[in-house]
Amino acid sequence: MTMLQIPRLTNRLKIGVFALALSGVCSLGIGQAASAQSTAFRQAVAEQASVNDAVAKFYRNSTYAPLWTGGDDASSQRRAALLQALDEASAHGLPDQSTEAAGLIEQMRNARTARDFGKVEAALSTAFVNYAQKLQTGMLNPLSIDDGMVRKKRDNDGAALLAGLRETQPFAYLRALVPASPQYRALMREKLRLEQLTAAGGWGATVPGKKLEPGDQGQAVVALRNRLIRMGYMERSATSSYDRAMERAVEEFQSDHGLESDGVAGPGTLKEVNRPVRDRLKSVIIAMERERWLTPERGSRHVLVNQTDFTAKIIDNGDVTFETRSVIGKNVHDRRSPEFSDVMEHMVINPSWYVPRSIITKEYLPKLRNNPNAVSHIQITDNRGRVVNRGSVDFSQFTARSFPYAMKQPPSSRNALGLVKFMFPNKYNIYLHDTPQKSLFAREVRAFSHGCIRLAQPFEFAYALLAKQTEDPQAFFNRILKSGKETKVELDQQVPVHIIYRTAYVSNKGRAEFRRDVYGRDAKVWAALERAGVTLPDIQG
Repeated sequence: MTMLQIPRLTNRLKIGVFALALSGVCSLGIGQAASAQSTAFRQAVAEQASVNDAVAKFYRNSTYAPLWTGGDDASSQRRAALLQALDEASAHGLPDQSTEAAGLIEQMRNARTARDFGKVEAALSTAFVNYAQKLQTGMLNPLSIDDGMVRKKRDNDGAALLAGLRETQPFAYLRALVPASPQYRALMREKLRLEQLTAAGGWGATVPGKKLEPGDQGQAVVALRNRLIRMGYMERSATSSYDRAMERAVEEFQSDHGLESDGVAGPGTLKEVNRPVRDRLKSVIIAMERERWLTPERGSRHVLVNQTDFTAKIIDNGDVTFETRSVIGKNVHDRRSPEFSDVMEHMVINPSWYVPRSIITKEYLPKLRNNPNAVSHIQITDNRGRVVNRGSVDFSQFTARSFPYAMKQPPSSRNALGLVKFMFPNKYNIYLHDTPQKSLFAREVRAFSHGCIRLAQPFEFAYALLAKQTEDPQAFFNRILKSGKETKVELDQQVPVHIIYRTAYVSNKGRAEFRRDVYGRDAKVWAALERAGVTLPDIQG
C-alpha cells in the first residue's frame, strides 16, 4: 500500500493551533481504491465535481484519472504545492485559507475507501481552481460593486489550469500563477512591510493640532517628527523644532500623497500623516485586487491614466516616457470617469465637439427654453447635419425625450475639447483631450469634467505619440493645427489605454505612494473584500 504524505506548511506569518496541528508529517493509505479504474472513485469524483463546471470538465476530459490521490511522487508534490499555496494565500491579500487547508488535511487523514478518495480528489481540485482563479483574475466582479468600474473580469479556464498542473512541476506552476507585473510584486512587498509595521505598533502617536509650519516648536512638532521618522521620511533626530530637515520631509511626504508640496503641515497634510497603518494596508490590498483585474498584456507602449493621481502617462517598456496632469470626471453620479481599457486608434486635430445627448437634455435644453440664444457658441443641427436657425424653433415645446436636434461646437481655441482629442472608440464616449480651462490643472484635486480625461499638455502628448511615425512630430502637428481644419490622424501603432483607479501604488523610485479615494470606490471594494473573507491585523497605529 502506498502512503500519501501530507507536508508541513511553512507560512511564517501564521502561529497558533493550526501551525501546531501541522507540525508533524501525516500520512494516509491509498492503493487501488484511488485508481481511475475504480467505479466508486469515479462516481465520487463526478458527484463532488458537479458543483464546479471547470472541475467536472477536467475530469471528464481526463477519464477521471487521479491528479492528487495517486501514490506517485508527482501527486505528492501537487498536494504539497497546493497546501503551501493555500497556507500563503493571505500574502496576496486573499482570505486566510488555513481553515480550508486544515479541512482538506483532515479529509485526507480520514480517507479509507475508494469513495473517500474520490471525494478528496475532487475537493483538492476544487480548492486549487478557486485559489488559482482568485489569484490570477481577482476575487470580485468589479461591475457588481460600482457601475463606474466597467472593467470586465477576465475569463480563466479552470479545466485548463488543472490540465497545466498535470504537465508541469507543481511548485513552479503554482509560483507562475502569481501575477507577473512588477507593480503586483512591489505591492506584495509593501503589504509585508506594512504588516510588520503594524505588528511593531504602527507609526506611533498621532499629531495634534490643525497646522504646523517651519519655525514651530513643541510637542506637536515632536509627534510629527516621530511619525515622519517611523514612515521613513526623516533620519532619527532629537529636535523639537520644525527645521529645514522636517520641512523637506514634509514636502516629500506631500509629494508621495498627492498633496501640494509646500512643506507646511496644514489640515490636509496632517489628516494624511495621521492615517493609521491599517488604512494604508487596506489601500495596498485593494490595489493588489485591482491589479489582478487588469490584463497581464498591458502593451510595450501604453497610456496609463490613474484617476486618483490626476495624471496621464505614456509607458514604454516599463518606463514613464511622458507624464502630464489630468482632470477627471466630477464626483457626481453621471460624470465620474469609468475604469476600463481600450486601444487608442487616432487623434483629431482641430476637433469639433459633438455634444453628448445627456449634456444637451440636462444642461442646454433648459437654458434654450428660457432663452433661444443661450449657449450661442454651440450650433444646433438637424438630423442631416444642417445648422438650424434658432429663431425658427420653439424650444419650450420639447422635452428631453422629444428634442429632435443635435448640437455641435466647431473647431476653435474656445472649443470644449481644445485643439486636439485622442480617440479610443468605446461605448462610454470617453476620450482624452485638450481644454480651454487651463486654470483647473493648478488644483490639487482635479475632478471637474463630464467624464472625459482632460490633459494639461495635450500638444506634448501628441508629439510623444507621433514620434513613432514621423521624424519631426512637432512640425507635423503644428502644420495641421495652423490649417484650422478638422483633421483625423491615424496612429501607425495603436496604443492600449488603461484608465485605472489606484489609491496605492509603488512608484518607479520604489516608494509606495497613496492617494485619496476621490469617488469612494475603494471603500466599496474594501467592504466587498471583507465580505469575501479578507481581514487585517488587529493592532492599529
